[in-house]
Amino acid sequence: MPDRCVSIVIPTLNEAAHLGATLRRIEAQSRPFEVLVVDGHSTDDTVQHAEAAGATVLHTDRGRARQLNRGAEAASGDILLFLHADTLLPRNGLSLIREALSPSSATAGTFQLAFDRPSPLLRLYAWCTRWPWIRLCFGDRGLFVERSAFEGVGGYPEWPLFEDLELAARLQADGGFRFLSAAVTTSARRFERCGTLRQQAHNLYLWLHYMAGTDPEQVASLYPYPSAASEAADPASTPPSTPKRSTSPPPPETRSR
Repeated sequence: MPDRCVSIVIPTLNEAAHLGATLRRIEAQSRPFEVLVVDGHSTDDTVQHAEAAGATVLHTDRGRARQLNRGAEAASGDILLFLHADTLLPRNGLSLIREALSPSSATAGTFQLAFDRPSPLLRLYAWCTRWPWIRLCFGDRGLFVERSAFEGVGGYPEWPLFEDLELAARLQADGGFRFLSAAVTTSARRFERCGTLRQQAHNLYLWLHYMAGTDPEQVASLYPYPSAASEAADPASTPPSTPKRSTSPPPPETRSR
């Protein structure tokens, strides 16, 4: 039986400095797969880099959840992998995904996390992703899911943030969530730009709002979108990268809103 096709959906906004390394790592994966880059009106050369690498490029208004859902709609594979533009798969990542989803009881899962320039504190945060705890399932870890399961929970909630935590929780509640022992490698750029402790405190503040059931729209302004100028000026802007919601003390169980 041939391997199943994995549709890799990558949301982008001003990721020209980081997307190339992610796409090159994907190109070395086991086939079949397709890559869909869903761009939110970048003002740099993100789209040109994606097209040059042979990816299918889609356009929609910016907003990570909206972009991810748009990519899922256009995907042809029955396995979906949602990957940040600054995150490198393990070299056998797609094979691991197919293997994890081979039992009929498995419907979704995620990788562990590593950082490309880890400080001792970031190593600690990454170590925490070894725990099989759904509230550590942030989008930068790479979420994979059977298309039928993704559609069954309604896809990503189109919130300005927290959409990754919410989808993971809904999928786990639906059953069959898998935690892989292999790690993706993601960029530490936001921590380097803002300071690790300061960024982590900011993340914790946002998650406390999530825990309290705050409407995501009320805190969306605290999580700004990157500009092409800020990414170009970033000293950490060498491949890979996209804005980061890091591993940190998580919110409690899923709530309906």
